[in-house]
Amino acid sequence: MAKFPLFEMERYQSEYWHVVAHDLSESGVLPMTIRDLLGPAADAEAFLATALGYPLSEGAHASRAAIADWYPGATAANVTMMNGGSEANMLTLWSLLRPGDRLAFMVPNYCQGLGLAGVFGAAVDTFPLVPDGDRWTLDLDALDRAVGKKTRAIMVCNPNNPTGAVLTEGEMEAVIEVAERAGAWIVADEIYRGAEVDTDATSPTFWGRAERVVVTSGLSKAFAMPGLRVGWTVAPPKIVERIWRRHDYTTLTPGMLSDRLTGWAMQPPIRESILGRTRAIIRANLPPVEAWFEEQPALSYRRPAAGAIAFATADLPISTRELVERIREEQSVLLVPGEMLGIDNGIRIGFGYQIDDTMEGLALVAKTLASFGSP
Repeated sequence: MAKFPLFEMERYQSEYWHVVAHDLSESGVLPMTIRDLLGPAADAEAFLATALGYPLSEGAHASRAAIADWYPGATAANVTMMNGGSEANMLTLWSLLRPGDRLAFMVPNYCQGLGLAGVFGAAVDTFPLVPDGDRWTLDLDALDRAVGKKTRAIMVCNPNNPTGAVLTEGEMEAVIEVAERAGAWIVADEIYRGAEVDTDATSPTFWGRAERVVVTSGLSKAFAMPGLRVGWTVAPPKIVERIWRRHDYTTLTPGMLSDRLTGWAMQPPIRESILGRTRAIIRANLPPVEAWFEEQPALSYRRPAAGAIAFATADLPISTRELVERIREEQSVLLVPGEMLGIDNGIRIGFGYQIDDTMEGLALVAKTLASFGSP
């Protein structure tokens, strides 16, 4: 029987986010309310009259068509809905990987795929983003080494969690070239797409760039609705069908209200309004956070291109895992260490919620950093 390894980051956050004074481990933005989402244009009574029965297991056609509209050339037949981006990732890997297959996995990353590779396949080979000047870049040589004859899929997170990096066109083409040479699938977790920091242009999608592409996403990050637990995959119909068969063994369907609200949220005008709200929060909150980083000599920070997450490497005599735990115990502030994101050194700080609380938490983090003296 396959053994599921401990998903360290999720277990750590689950144990502590609700008991600390300042939770800076969250990677989304201040959640929307149902009132925010519906606004004055919606017929609220129609939503209140929704019968709480079973929706279609793949999601309503209208919801899937609205999601597909965000991906050039996609139709409702290319979309299936699940409960959260995590279920979308899990069912995708379960549908693609076979015994003996290997997964090439980008790091740092949301490490769900790192843990699942050995459950559904044989093993995982990693390739990194590396700091280069003012951004994190894809290590093309490492990508090439990570992909071999047994590689069934290459999994990337773009925009990236935790660095906020967005792959360049050249880097995306390199991933496609390596995948096609190996006959491998590309699994692109794009859940931060739409949360761009310095532009209103949405980050490019991997969808439509090659035949063997599956995109996973959902409403939890850029769309600020994690409580709806809506995720989806965009994939060729044959992969959608494989995912359906496995979905029957997990949660079976999305929630009825979540399905209906997704159909509303993903209409183009509503979608762009939601993403505009997210970008406004990020752009308002980031400057004071960056000013804080400038005062921390032990931290090396690179500005994210997307997402309400800031990632910094540390020059300290202890590991960042030990640092984060010390900050939690001493200051009641929760962060995420790089070791839980597939990288040996670093801390992830979420800045998408109330900025006053964020800055109060960071002031406490600075106290612990200062206790080490100059690096």
